[in-house]
Amino acid sequence: MADDYLVRIGRLIRDARQHRGWTQAQLAEALGTSQSAVNRIERGNQNISLEMIARIGEALDSEIVSLGYAGPMHLRVVGGRRLSGAIDVKTSKNACVALLCASLLNKGRTVLRRVARIEEVYRLLEVLNSIGVRSRWINDGVDLELVPPAELEMAAIDAEAAVRTRSIIMFLGPLLHRMDRFKLPYAGGCDLGTRTIEPHMIALRRFGLDVAATEGQYHAQVDRTVRPDRPIVLTERGDTVTENALLAAARHDGVTVIRNASSNYMVQDLCFFLEALGVRVDGIGTTTLTVHGVPTIDVDVDYSPSEDPVEAMSLLAAAVVTESELTVRRVPIEFLEIELAVLEEMGLDHDRSPEYFADNGRTRLVDLTVRPSKLEAPIDKIHPMPFPGLNIDNVPFFAAIAAVAQGQTLIHDWVYDNRAIYLTDLNRLGGRLQLLDPHRVLVEGPTRWRAAEMMCPPALRPAVVVLLAMMAAEGTSVLRNVYVINRGYEDLAERLNSIGAQIEIFRDI
Repeated sequence: MADDYLVRIGRLIRDARQHRGWTQAQLAEALGTSQSAVNRIERGNQNISLEMIARIGEALDSEIVSLGYAGPMHLRVVGGRRLSGAIDVKTSKNACVALLCASLLNKGRTVLRRVARIEEVYRLLEVLNSIGVRSRWINDGVDLELVPPAELEMAAIDAEAAVRTRSIIMFLGPLLHRMDRFKLPYAGGCDLGTRTIEPHMIALRRFGLDVAATEGQYHAQVDRTVRPDRPIVLTERGDTVTENALLAAARHDGVTVIRNASSNYMVQDLCFFLEALGVRVDGIGTTTLTVHGVPTIDVDVDYSPSEDPVEAMSLLAAAVVTESELTVRRVPIEFLEIELAVLEEMGLDHDRSPEYFADNGRTRLVDLTVRPSKLEAPIDKIHPMPFPGLNIDNVPFFAAIAAVAQGQTLIHDWVYDNRAIYLTDLNRLGGRLQLLDPHRVLVEGPTRWRAAEMMCPPALRPAVVVLLAMMAAEGTSVLRNVYVINRGYEDLAERLNSIGAQIEIFRDI
């Protein structure tokens, strides 16, 4: 067999195993082989017989015995349907990936409740498994258990999985406490233009971390004599930058003050998790965090990340664009208040329930009911700001919402180089969006949506925006290669179908 064919088979086996919720060790036990052999098979580094393919397919109850390559996943959308009923918001993608990275701080057992079963999480689990962390889905695949090894095997890191996620950059903070030298593959993720890691480096150098980027890898070296002797001022109030600084400070034996910190939802969830590990964090929800680090963390911890405000915004936008009445339950209201204030000014008709707490006991939730509304374009432009401003990841949804409103809306996505460009894909579906420059787009509404067949934009939120527009368009649309959506949403098509959408998942044969 050709090497690339083995890699394709390996990926199919890996995907089937993860779909069933098995670890490599569980599959190895079912096959009567070793976990290392399963790892080699999934990475395409071992010849595999037709008999073994059949045995694996039987064990996983999967039709991977078909010798063709299944190809990428596509969606066929029958639009023009109204949504109805109620749908729950799932746990935060961005919180879950931060907590997976944070589990490297702990020598004990970590259990994370209701973890998002998404590609971004799978990629990080592949990386963690490759360096020796044992993971398994428990409680019928709802919760995730992580047990670290005594020593991490960084030489065995799954580089292919690592480069498919930008979250790998958050390994730097915890790893600098565990080893003096290590290598990490370059961070990947969405195609959103140039995104420098220099703000991370500025913060982490204060803990003695020096990183040289060569040959597709970050070469890290730690000087144990360097300690943060004054407050760390972040040059960018970024979420992952703040998280990396928190991860580094958590096991620093002393008090670290982090200024210009993000206070966004995933940062707060990480702070709550660190407190569960025994690390005191003062100032949660503000831009100054004071971390009382502990040099050793060895506890069995059980934590429930909160719900995802960006998924909540996605579902609200789905109701608005399809002119539907829909109840979205378990909405983290603190992180959607600006968005709702803007929508109210545009004329959105909605009700909200009394507040209640998420399973972490800290995050405030409500249930929102949205009804069909006659929207008017906002007077001011739509633009993101660090929390408590309008969330950066929620800006794209306003492109679809503005497209159904009367008048012109200016959207200024100043954070990312390319994302505003991807929003103009809505023009293929009947939208009238004019790109003014790489960061600004003018949206003219209302829109008479029309069906189309198109490739999925290579950025998560614009891709979902296109899907929502297809749901509003009369006729049948096709959205090809939706891996990027699966990176951030669990079973999105099936969940939308449960409230009245008609979306079919298919692959090329």
